[in-house]
Amino acid sequence: MALVSKIGGGVGNVIGAVTDPVMCFNFAITMVEASSSVSSVITSVATGIQNVALGGFSECSGLEMRMEPESYNEGGNNKTALKFPSRITWTNIKLKRGVTLSDDLFNWHYSFVQGKGKRRNGVIALLNELHIPIKVWYFERGLPVRWSGPSMNAAASQVAIEELEIAHEGLRLFTPGSLLSTKTGVSF
Repeated sequence: MALVSKIGGGVGNVIGAVTDPVMCFNFAITMVEASSSVSSVITSVATGIQNVALGGFSECSGLEMRMEPESYNEGGNNKTALKFPSRITWTNIKLKRGVTLSDDLFNWHYSFVQGKGKRRNGVIALLNELHIPIKVWYFERGLPVRWSGPSMNAAASQVAIEELEIAHEGLRLFTPGSLLSTKTGVSF
């Protein structure tokens, strides 16, 4: 929904922010070694995420956090159990993409098999039609816990898909205004 004012012969001008839901097909993903600071990752988003994207993923899921409340049965209060907040749990992020000549996802996972792996922080940016970040999720200390290769079937004609599942230690949400204020120190 947009705020519109009518001028003259019914021509509409947008006078406020567009609040239509953002489509979920434009997104970009970036990862850097976990030793990098949040500001360096956010700088990469602010300067153009397309220049540092890890790959063209066809699907990203798992942007989820959950808090299971602890129940306490108070003596003398038989009608209800009291609920208190407890630890937050984060769902693993699942990335899917068509198999390419690049082995970067497999190699990152396999480096942990060899005992040489390094965790990565990552940015998942939801982009609008102009490829401008609308919402940006930042995950910390990503650990590749599962890689799966394509299911091959001679009777089907579909793209070969590889999948990487990443466990992490936290998820934060940034908006374009908060990205700029982090970079410039000016609050919007």
